[in-house]
Amino acid sequence: MADSLKARVTRMVAASVHALIDHIEDQNPGAAMEQSLREADVVIDEVRQELGKTSANRHLAQQQHARLNSQHTDLIGQIDTAMAQGREDLARAAVARQLDIEAQIPVLETTLADFTHQESELQGYVAALLAKKREMEEALQAFRASRAECQAATGAAGVTPGRSAEHRMDDITGAFDRIHQRQTGLSGTDQKKSLQQAAQLKELDDLVRDNKIAERMAQIKASKA
Repeated sequence: MADSLKARVTRMVAASVHALIDHIEDQNPGAAMEQSLREADVVIDEVRQELGKTSANRHLAQQQHARLNSQHTDLIGQIDTAMAQGREDLARAAVARQLDIEAQIPVLETTLADFTHQESELQGYVAALLAKKREMEEALQAFRASRAECQAATGAAGVTPGRSAEHRMDDITGAFDRIHQRQTGLSGTDQKKSLQQAAQLKELDDLVRDNKIAERMAQIKASKA
């Protein structure tokens, strides 16, 4: 990876979300954080492109390594055939080619190891960047929620708490989904799902998990009986 790109990745992965928020205390902090998310997408795309090139180079190196090993093996039989027919000149040519291959293989193996290491490193960078982006998205969502709650507390007279919370969450998820769809072309959340439905689905997930735990414990006890 180029040093400039590596430096950008390192800064982004090491950055504190709280420090990000501290540095955008301006008139439109939400828009500034959205811009940071867009910049994160750019860096992620660049790293993925480099990962793709490195993976392609590693694949080519693997193919060349396999081809040289195959040629070296074929030459063994060809040398035997040449010697059996008294063609020492052909055998010498085959041996010379074997020696060339044996000199190339260690260099190729070093190159292949380098590509493999670079590929692993880039995969780690992509994973770290995606995790950082998710953290930033969660921070943005929490930031918007805190601002919505503040506005509701100071200017939402006559609005019932339950409906206010749901309306605020609709506003938050709506803004989040617009950002998400603009970046990925996909819907970020299910806007039709209410808070009550979300709570019920969470309860259902917990119930299913508890049943799986009970089944596994029963299997363990039965195996020890």
